[in-house]
Amino acid sequence: MIMKDTMTFEEHLTERYGKYGTEKRTEFEIKAKSYAIGEIIREARKEAHLTQEELATKTGTRKSLISKLENGRSDIQLSTLYRLIEIGFGKQINFTIS
Repeated sequence: MIMKDTMTFEEHLTERYGKYGTEKRTEFEIKAKSYAIGEIIREARKEAHLTQEELATKTGTRKSLISKLENGRSDIQLSTLYRLIEIGFGKQINFTIS
């Protein structure tokens, strides 16, 4: 049984941030993706058994930057992403544009 007051997640986002493509919605989408990248970095760091400090030292960055990235509070430059993934974790970066 579906309740009348129930809305989809997309309807919720539209109500709160506007339709897809609007400035407010685009800003939300960017922040959401930044948060998701941070979660991927945190998970990979933990899988590699590294502390934030160890990852920062290994990649020539600062612990505070690692923390900000993992918490979605900082945008990441591609060069930093490369260092973290390929040098810090010994993995490869693959991009897909869809």
